[in-house]
Amino acid sequence: MTARRYARLGLAALGAGLALALTACGGAGGNPAGDTPSEFRFALASDPGCLNPRVAGNNDAAYPSRQLVDSLTDQDPETGEIVPWLAESFTQSDDAKEFTFKLRPGVTYSDGTPVDARSVKDNFDEVIRNGASQGTSLQFLSGYAGTDVVDELTARVRFREPNAQFLQASASHFLGLLAKSSLDTDPADRCAGNLVGSGPFVLESYAANSEVVETRRADYDWGSSLWARKGAAASDRLIFPIIAESGVRSGSLRSGQVDAIGGVAAQDEQALSAAGFTLQSRPNPGVVFGLRFNVKRPITSDVRVRRAFARAIDAGAITSAVLSPSFRAASSPIAANTPGWVDLSEQLRPDPAAAAALLDEAGWLTGPDGIRVKDGERLHLVAYWGTNFNPNQAALELQQQQLRAVGIELELRQTQIGKLNETLSTGDFDLAWGNSTRPDPDILRNIYWQDGVAPYGIEDKELIKEFTALQRTTDRAARLRHAENAQRIIIEQAYTAPVFELTTVLGLSKQARDVRFDSYSRLQLHAARVE
Repeated sequence: MTARRYARLGLAALGAGLALALTACGGAGGNPAGDTPSEFRFALASDPGCLNPRVAGNNDAAYPSRQLVDSLTDQDPETGEIVPWLAESFTQSDDAKEFTFKLRPGVTYSDGTPVDARSVKDNFDEVIRNGASQGTSLQFLSGYAGTDVVDELTARVRFREPNAQFLQASASHFLGLLAKSSLDTDPADRCAGNLVGSGPFVLESYAANSEVVETRRADYDWGSSLWARKGAAASDRLIFPIIAESGVRSGSLRSGQVDAIGGVAAQDEQALSAAGFTLQSRPNPGVVFGLRFNVKRPITSDVRVRRAFARAIDAGAITSAVLSPSFRAASSPIAANTPGWVDLSEQLRPDPAAAAALLDEAGWLTGPDGIRVKDGERLHLVAYWGTNFNPNQAALELQQQQLRAVGIELELRQTQIGKLNETLSTGDFDLAWGNSTRPDPDILRNIYWQDGVAPYGIEDKELIKEFTALQRTTDRAARLRHAENAQRIIIEQAYTAPVFELTTVLGLSKQARDVRFDSYSRLQLHAARVE
């Protein structure tokens, strides 16, 4: 351990006082001398807001939340295969209505209560009970009929309708298991506390806009079958300082105040790499960043306008100007590392001349200031966007310029990301900017249709047919085929103008080891340490 490291630990001990002294008594791994607790400091780019895994959807909420809870299954980020975690085995019925999990024996939550079949039932029942406030997890349990406690370690989850995506959902942190002492509390109370999971770390403290601190469980011995390291976590403590400004975050990494940072700004990547820091990146699977149309609005109900809009946007130019080589332009409605992805980049090739011809055909003619007009109405569209990713504004302003070149006027209205869905639910919008991370093509169904309640008003029978089939079959090849068909329809009908794949870029010190991406491109820090 370096002198710098000891000095930093001394400062931390001064601030943490008794809590730090207690964690020094932790078990094996990461603290072979037993006298100084090892810690791993990862700087978040924003305040998590809420650590409840049921709702922790953004990266900075998911990073600390993921370490607190285990899932029934895990998903191999390379192959997409679902593998054992808390469930040592699992099966699904041919009609995708029943999923049976055989749990590992001896697993406990951090309050000492067992992770058993009854607890699995309690967890899923709680998601249904509090669904209104935990919509992210509720989406996975559509048609939930109940959970049977077959025996102490066997739980059977039943659905009224086929729900083929559920097995993958069982690998997500959104359905990570919580102890009854947590489930009995109001979901809002779990945002900053009352989070009792069976994960390798236990929440020690969360101070909004300051830091999250987690302590290792010495008796942890039930990691995912994907993990190379067995037993307790490598570091005694995880500390997540919240450093919103990207330059300060990079400076903290350079000075050794933190061991890793998230949300590396595009302009900082080259300098950090040149200085010997490691850049670790992975595209987020799922729906890419892009503008999605409300097809019930008078102007955007015309497919010719939507197609013109999409062909006017040069996604490659935007990616090059606003982002870094770690990012790639969208080639489909979903990212290339999403199971079922198909390359539609040729259909997304920018073509301003074709865009202009489509607008002419639709009756939108160039007005005196260059903006097109039809029956006295300007071709003016309103797009809402959230502040969940720093380059969003620059990317959208470039699109404004590209669209104006063909006569489309785009008005941008910023809103807090937590308010975006509420805004869209009113239907009073033309377009919405955003993405959604999930390593399963069912994310398309959830974004564009949601069983008929998605805000975009899509009632495309062929698309709904593919979404329904995606939901009803457990055959992997068939699911991927339906996913491909859905992508082709979405691009053909121009329900979206995809722009770029979100990529998670981390900066790591030379001493940081084994920071691992899970299938969502979120962090798994069980083996993370400083050497």
